[in-house]
Amino acid sequence: MPPTHGLTRTRTRARTRAALTAVLTGALTGALTVVAAAAGPASAASAGAAAPDTATAAASRVIVHPEAVTAAQQQAVLDYWTPARIAALTTPSSGAAPRSGPDGAPWTGADTLSRTVGRLFFTNHGEDESCTATVVNSANRSTVVTAAHCVNSPDLLGDNNEWLSNEMFVPGYHDGLAPYGAFVARAGVADATWLLNDEQNALAYDAYDQAFLVLNTDAAGRRVQDAVGAAQRIGFDRPGGAVVHEFGYPREASGDPARAGLPEYTGARLAHCTGTARENPGTTEHPEPRGQWGAPCVMGGGSSGGPRIADLDPSSGIGTVVGDDTQGAFLDASGRACPRGDTACTRHLVGPQFTSAITKPLYRAAEHA
Repeated sequence: MPPTHGLTRTRTRARTRAALTAVLTGALTGALTVVAAAAGPASAASAGAAAPDTATAAASRVIVHPEAVTAAQQQAVLDYWTPARIAALTTPSSGAAPRSGPDGAPWTGADTLSRTVGRLFFTNHGEDESCTATVVNSANRSTVVTAAHCVNSPDLLGDNNEWLSNEMFVPGYHDGLAPYGAFVARAGVADATWLLNDEQNALAYDAYDQAFLVLNTDAAGRRVQDAVGAAQRIGFDRPGGAVVHEFGYPREASGDPARAGLPEYTGARLAHCTGTARENPGTTEHPEPRGQWGAPCVMGGGSSGGPRIADLDPSSGIGTVVGDDTQGAFLDASGRACPRGDTACTRHLVGPQFTSAITKPLYRAAEHA
């Protein structure tokens, strides 16, 4: 990128950060909850005031953004997602039979699992997209966890950060059907740090690529946890290198062209990977923060926000969500990062491991929103 473009970006980001600071610290009409962002280096603590304790500091970074709050706003989202719009987010099928392997397969296990995971539809800077989200046990019985970039995102240049619109969650989605109803989001919950994401500094932001949505009731007045009859547990500070199960609605098979167009890689059906998670170490050119874990997996776009589940009981379909999936990483046998396409490397689907420091304050805010 030419130096002048980089300079322009720096100035744009500075203006964006200033605007965001005003939003985060000021009153927002109609907000469910707006908690001020944590102070920067020139904080009251540095001026001699007592520093906040860890819990207070963590809570101060939580941003709860109102989405479709009124009945009219909810109906507008439901009306927006016509069958044609949803079909446009489904990759054409090759007609070939599904192919199963630990790094990617259609989910054929417990029905309870497939009820708690669903497809998340939204509009991102004018473009319709989809991710994956999971119902987690919560006080309000209306909370799902996903990736932060499925809730709040800059544009493709890393500028113009915005909360995404038309957020609608469909648990148990398959082949264009919504067997347990459709749920419109009434609030998004993310860390204030993520709102400054510029798509340029993974080391600073990738650990914060996790978020929650608080959902409205469906057309029948049911909360999502009641409608599906189950919820996954959520866990914090769990060891990363465990056997995990990853789920998503990918629209492509990344790293394996032979699987392109199979039913489980079109976005129409739930896909599944399992294996021992490894940490993405990043590289000198593209450093990553610690705590980005995932198993070998070819699920591509659309699987973002999907759960990384530990201790999954195959009979009950219930386990503990210990992280969310956000990106692919190619690792060699020793765990070192390597270039895409290197035949000695295996693609892993990785994302942040949930922690008490980042995830728990977001979860607490969401379940009580």
